[in-house]
Amino acid sequence: MNYTFLRPAGLILGLSAPSLAQKNQLVKVVKDKNENKVYVTVGGQPFTTLFYPDTLEKPVLYPIRAANGTIVTRGYPLDPKPGDPTDHPHHIGLWFNYENVNGLDFWNNSFAIPKEKKHLYGWIKTDRILETKSGSKGVIAYHANWTNQNNDVLLEETTRFEFSGNDHQRIIDRVTVLKANTEVRFTDAKDGMLGLRVAHALQIPTMEDKKYTDDKGIVTVVKASNDSIANGNYLTSQGKRGDSAWSTRAEWCQMYGKIGTDSISIVIIDHRRNVNFPTFWHARGYGLFAANPLGEKIFTNGKSEKNLQLKKGESITFRYRILVDNGKKTISRNQIQKIANNFWFN
Repeated sequence: MNYTFLRPAGLILGLSAPSLAQKNQLVKVVKDKNENKVYVTVGGQPFTTLFYPDTLEKPVLYPIRAANGTIVTRGYPLDPKPGDPTDHPHHIGLWFNYENVNGLDFWNNSFAIPKEKKHLYGWIKTDRILETKSGSKGVIAYHANWTNQNNDVLLEETTRFEFSGNDHQRIIDRVTVLKANTEVRFTDAKDGMLGLRVAHALQIPTMEDKKYTDDKGIVTVVKASNDSIANGNYLTSQGKRGDSAWSTRAEWCQMYGKIGTDSISIVIIDHRRNVNFPTFWHARGYGLFAANPLGEKIFTNGKSEKNLQLKKGESITFRYRILVDNGKKTISRNQIQKIANNFWFN
């Protein structure tokens, strides 16, 4: 079956940061004068960078740091760290795209795709920064075009980030509006939509190599991570843990583990107004942490399907909150739920 979901075309500007026990620190947002980068600091410490050079097939937030300065995203391929896994070169920081938009694969596009196959893939090209603002919340808004190899525009994207944080938490609120420039179909597929590739230590340890086959029949081998570094785990709002989180639905999902002496958690919170809430989790033990509301067919073993169609001029809005927490103890489910409730209802 086909489903059409319509959302207002306007961009929502009023997502509130959570009511945290600690006072929020000053967020500074500074655009680089010479490069396609916008820097975000919280309390004078680096948090993340909006990175959108022409050499990348999509804009990304990279790297992302916890409040204690620990980098929680994988370094490879932009800045490889010793021992970094080198699978899936399209997994960079935090991104948003999809595997099948009018037959084009936006998700898997990277430098690793042979030139003769590039026409099968899509690009997201950021053409202007709409807003930067510093304060108790930092803001970045940008406009981008989802294009084919000939630069024909399928979708116009308008994304607004709000950044906030205190002495042990960092928050990213993302609102993305996609407006169809032509008739557009998001065909139900596994790889989408909000993706994050975590640092090596947050992977789930495994004693054996694993093989993953994508929809095109390409096999990726992920090497065993029984290397004394990987110690991560998943927990969903529905109580699913570890690899069992994959393909299940939940309002939020937490990936957590130790990096150094601190417990680190990354939580992605789906919004109640998003299409197909609660989302399916494309959460892999090797470090891919993704929320995909449009992958229902593969996640339900073909029992149901969710295809999104937009007519020219129609829009859809996606809203997510990403929480990074560090401390001596792992953030509790009750604490996460309070932050989720704040996101949904304030």
